[in-house]
Amino acid sequence: MSREQQAVQQARKAFLTGRSKPLDYRIKQLQNLKQFIKEKTTDIANAMRKDLHKTANATQLFEILGLEGEINLAVSKLAEWAAARPVNKNLLTIADDVYIQPEPLGVVLVIGAWNYPIAVTLQPLVGAIAAGNAAVVKPSEVSSHTAKVMELLPLYLDPEMYKVVTGGVPETQELLRQRFDHIFYTGSSTVGKLVMEAAARHLTPVTLELGGKSPCYIDKNCDIRIACRRITWGKYMNCGQTCIAPDYILCESNIQDKVINEIQKCIQEFYTNDPKSFADYGRIINQRHFKRIMALTEGSTLAIGGDSDESECYIAPTVLRDVTPGSKVMQEEIFGPILPIVIVNGLKEAIQFINEREKPLALYIFSSSKKVIKQMISETSSGALVANDCLVHFTISDLPFGGVGNSGTGRYHGKYSFDQLSHLRSCLIKKLNMEGVNQMRYPPHTTEKLRWARVLLLKQVNLARWRQVAQVAVIAALAAFVVQRFLRR
Repeated sequence: MSREQQAVQQARKAFLTGRSKPLDYRIKQLQNLKQFIKEKTTDIANAMRKDLHKTANATQLFEILGLEGEINLAVSKLAEWAAARPVNKNLLTIADDVYIQPEPLGVVLVIGAWNYPIAVTLQPLVGAIAAGNAAVVKPSEVSSHTAKVMELLPLYLDPEMYKVVTGGVPETQELLRQRFDHIFYTGSSTVGKLVMEAAARHLTPVTLELGGKSPCYIDKNCDIRIACRRITWGKYMNCGQTCIAPDYILCESNIQDKVINEIQKCIQEFYTNDPKSFADYGRIINQRHFKRIMALTEGSTLAIGGDSDESECYIAPTVLRDVTPGSKVMQEEIFGPILPIVIVNGLKEAIQFINEREKPLALYIFSSSKKVIKQMISETSSGALVANDCLVHFTISDLPFGGVGNSGTGRYHGKYSFDQLSHLRSCLIKKLNMEGVNQMRYPPHTTEKLRWARVLLLKQVNLARWRQVAQVAVIAALAAFVVQRFLRR
């Protein structure tokens, strides 16, 4: 039996004991996960520095804070999320208990990514634990130092219920041969297809958090200075290795020079004149990705940056101008600090350009016009749309995070994580009486029975509204009684 097969079987055996169903158990595991983060903060920061050249403060800001927020939210809301959810009834079921009961799926496989190896691996785990599942966690081997820290998770969580499997492609392939009840994968569309194919052999549902080329349209009538500040931050954070980073800019030719000048100013302000020596400017994860990114710039006109050092996996913040749709840099997600500018003739052409390509994980628009923003919303499709900023939608737990089409399937964050990793079980509890009501469904199927069926099945009953009406009636009756007693005096 392989190590991967053994991990899955042990997790399933632990799940079948039922010990993850009580909410107290889940809350305790979530609190233990938070304790892991707190006690291993230094280890995590050191690993992130080695993997991605992140500072300790950047690790806290972009990896830890959001994760802590997800844990705190899950702990505080778990009783509400896990409670039975009443639904509207029809007249046929008005006397029955009808509700949705969330229940655990079973054993969940979480395959993490290397670009934010703590956040994008442990946030889905928060949802898996909150929903009462067992889980097998597979950290990305590309961020190897962080993966090593992840191996300490079973020291804090139930070691039989929550497993960590490290390794590379062979280990991941072996895990995908096993049967899971849900697979949660974060990474590229190419690997996402392989994950979905493997899951299909067991009819296992999947959540695929992928990426793609997220467009950024700049309207000529907006405040270009502020727009470029926010785009520069969103693009070059983590050295461009963010799945929702602006991948390319769409703008009209008459503002291209101003956009380039403003981005140049922001790069100098944020990262100084020497980003290579600046502590808060990252590195490409490895030389393979370094070479891939540098190759994408071939054939394009350099406007800003372009400096690189393969030995340090360093690529300077770079902007390419007058990029054509057929350029190499426009054929795949960049996932690095290269920002192409593509010229379009206004909003209509920008929308057409976006719609001719795969649906992106995020779409950014900078405009002072509500009409322009609404038109972009109504005439395009994307995992998310953000106007006049970048990335910040990821920080809101009440917004579902996920893609559409090529950029992914499924969603998470907050309650969406809980629901995504739960089975929302339909329940109807009927009593063995009032059999006369059921006569209309038994043969023979007469015209009279059909008439009653229309009434009983098609008439929805809003019990909440009935309760409001009853409350108003009681209050009115009480008021009438008081007035009548007063008048008698």
